[in-house]
Amino acid sequence: MNPGAQGVTEPIAQRRGAALGAFAMLAALTLLCIAWEWRLAPLRPGGSALVLKAVPLAIALPGVLRRRLYTLQWAAMLVLLYFAEGIVRGMTDPAPGNRLGWLEVALALGFFACALAYVAPYKRAAKRAAKPTKRESA
Repeated sequence: MNPGAQGVTEPIAQRRGAALGAFAMLAALTLLCIAWEWRLAPLRPGGSALVLKAVPLAIALPGVLRRRLYTLQWAAMLVLLYFAEGIVRGMTDPAPGNRLGWLEVALALGFFACALAYVAPYKRAAKRAAKPTKRESA
């Protein structure tokens, strides 16, 4: 076994939990976006076209469920937009929209933290594997 692969296999159970947490947070955020703009507090009575904001999250769900690193990485960057929207709407919308905004913030932060917890060990292992040793460079 090479030294770069050793770090990849150590905390498998911890990473599995982080990946499961990321999927749960992303699924909850997707459902929140749909329910919010369709029924709970739409901008217009009867629903709003903003329900389409759930589509990018739904596209990421299968890849996150399969624990694909690339999907977790781009979804972690995407979810920051939902974090920003949640803060804005949490501070400006009337009730119940403001509470939904803060819930969106919590779910976005939860997903971001879980995604980073899952991806970071792989990134560290890849960085270590790419770093040339003193013996190789001489």
